[in-house]
Amino acid sequence: MIGYLRGLLAGAAPPHLVVEVHGVGYEVEAPLGLFAQLPAQGEALLLYTHLVVRDDAHLLYGFGRESERRLFRRLLKVTGVGPRLALAVLSGMSEQQFCEAIAAKDVARMAKIPGIGRKTAERMLIELADLKDEFGPAFPPSGPLGDAIAALVALGYKDHEATVAVRDASREGPGTREDLVRHALKRMIR
Repeated sequence: MIGYLRGLLAGAAPPHLVVEVHGVGYEVEAPLGLFAQLPAQGEALLLYTHLVVRDDAHLLYGFGRESERRLFRRLLKVTGVGPRLALAVLSGMSEQQFCEAIAAKDVARMAKIPGIGRKTAERMLIELADLKDEFGPAFPPSGPLGDAIAALVALGYKDHEATVAVRDASREGPGTREDLVRHALKRMIR
């Protein structure tokens, strides 16, 4: 297994890039978001990689963060999701957006990713329901939602309870952190 590549960026044409490591050019497929973060050609680059061995090819996939590679590997464990579809997911939304969609059970948001239909999105939601447990606080919602969840957790509510209550409260309409906490508490007390 190739854990990572540290070398020079030799070329990039999405979704492929070439990393030169000690005179050997490794062709790597990567999520589209990575291409916006690449250094100039000829500069140093570190990619966390995942090697897929097939009868007809060895395919190397690269990621800018180890957590992104972990998410890719979790996606590969979902029934019916192969490397290309997992790469499409990571190209279609950030890690945080994906984890938020899983936590919110947002099938419609998942199905907007090219190549993912409603049934695949539903299967992902079921098979990746424990994603928050694995990735933990690395993927909290941002903005007022995240602040409201953090406030409820500080009051002693469990993270999952707080997340569900705040998301339900946010469906009534956007509001400030205080509004979300107030509405979420009303829901939790019932």
